[in-house]
Amino acid sequence: MHLLDLETSPKEFIETVIEGAEKFLEVVKRPIRKVPSLKGRTVITFFVEPSTRTRVSFELAAKRLSADIVNISASTSSLQKGETLLDTVKNLERMVFDALVIRHSVPYSPHFIAHHLGRGSVINAGDGSHEHPTQALLDMATVKSIFGRLDGLKIAIIGDIAHSRVARSNIWGFHKMGSEVWVCGPPTMMPRNIERLPCRFTYSLDEAVEEADVVMALRIQKERFKDPLFPSEMEYHEFYGVKGSVLKRAKKNAVVMHPGPMNRGVEISSEVADGGRSVILDQVEMGVAVRMSILFHLVGGES
Repeated sequence: MHLLDLETSPKEFIETVIEGAEKFLEVVKRPIRKVPSLKGRTVITFFVEPSTRTRVSFELAAKRLSADIVNISASTSSLQKGETLLDTVKNLERMVFDALVIRHSVPYSPHFIAHHLGRGSVINAGDGSHEHPTQALLDMATVKSIFGRLDGLKIAIIGDIAHSRVARSNIWGFHKMGSEVWVCGPPTMMPRNIERLPCRFTYSLDEAVEEADVVMALRIQKERFKDPLFPSEMEYHEFYGVKGSVLKRAKKNAVVMHPGPMNRGVEISSEVADGGRSVILDQVEMGVAVRMSILFHLVGGES
């Protein structure tokens, strides 16, 4: 079994992962944060793009489940010598692994690998601007831990929707769990096919945030486009930055999220990022528990 995206993942799988994360969060908070669930199993992380939170949380998740963990980056792999991605993975497969966690700049790379593998689970840790399913799962788990539910909530996702894999996964995930998803950003940062996604879209920040339960700010994905899509960062922050004044339109108990890394003063103000409504660090903590749950259910751990 693989985790390649949330568009095709059944609701039951999402529920299972979130329920498992609630249990593993207790493990994460123990003085001794380790269980033998995946003892004897091998997890490989293969990151072709840079990462801090996703990579480290997967490493910690595997170690806390007692799995053997091997880390590979593009700069230290044979990709630098001209070897194809498929040849690299085929060689790793012969060394025998139980799960391959991969991040790649090309969309659908994990799907391509999963199609050619004969053993082991493939976990998408972000493929270009397509999807980032594990981030959305930890976002949903964080929201559920706060509100006790996901159905009936209004989720406002603000920023660079066109280039954000986090936005796509969250749209599919929250929608399947019964939330009302709104996305908002400049016209130049809205996908052309946005009407095909199960969400409502607007160019008005006030409309998106009005009576929202969750306000999620997204980083501008500068590495995914060449030509400028807005006049300046200062102007972007003025019209689409999540600031204290913006939150006044959301519900009184609304929370603020950000998948990281943050660009303070651009998509989010420090006042909000460090404020009482921010659950950004809660997301980071939940990330380890969610990835423990994913590995446990995909690799077939013992309770």
